[in-house]
Amino acid sequence: MRIMIVGAGGGIGSALLEKCLEAYPFATIEATYLSTKPDLEAKKVSWHRLDVTDEDQVEQFSHRISQIDWMINCVGLLHCQHHGPEKSIKQLDTDFFIENFRRNTLPSLLLAKYFQDKLIPSNQTDIAKFVTLSARVGSIEDNRLGGWYSYRASKSALNMTLKNLCNEWQRSLKPIAVLALHPGTTNTPLSKPFQRNLPEGQLMTPMQTAQLLLEQIDRLDATSSGSFKDYAGQTIPW
Repeated sequence: MRIMIVGAGGGIGSALLEKCLEAYPFATIEATYLSTKPDLEAKKVSWHRLDVTDEDQVEQFSHRISQIDWMINCVGLLHCQHHGPEKSIKQLDTDFFIENFRRNTLPSLLLAKYFQDKLIPSNQTDIAKFVTLSARVGSIEDNRLGGWYSYRASKSALNMTLKNLCNEWQRSLKPIAVLALHPGTTNTPLSKPFQRNLPEGQLMTPMQTAQLLLEQIDRLDATSSGSFKDYAGQTIPW
């Protein structure tokens, strides 16, 4: 079994890597990072430096991989040094809006484009899996509060991308199941500015989140492909 974790240098990505090592000790793991190589070293883990928003890099990287059972994309953007989620339309910044799409939506498209023919289950009775971390705030039906224009829009676009992939791969009979996963609020740098008013017990550690996400990925099959679920397995409306 071969697992690829894209963005394994981040909070949730690194925790997923550790949980995969525990749960699947015989699996080979291809792990990517953006700039600084993480300290974790293991016999079954190969580290790769990759900017997953750069199409040339993704294409070149794909030539080095022959087969993958699971692709898990953990890359995402919520805020940066100068910009955070918008509270009103007056705060909209064009460059930040586009950067949200570049980081939250584009990577899954590029990964699907260059790895779809490499997503092949090692066991013929299994199915390959293409999983991306999305967010509940990308749900149009569930949007009660507004705001967060850039992040919400980019995650909604990501969800549409994943649904498209599911439909295309089903038509072409590719044995690939697709899943959009909401990880919940996790104690990582991404959520740090928004943790203050959380109810007691709602903030999870990266390892708690990773364990729950891995359970959902493990359960994913052909019948549930194209779903949008949270860490507990509850379906989220599109």
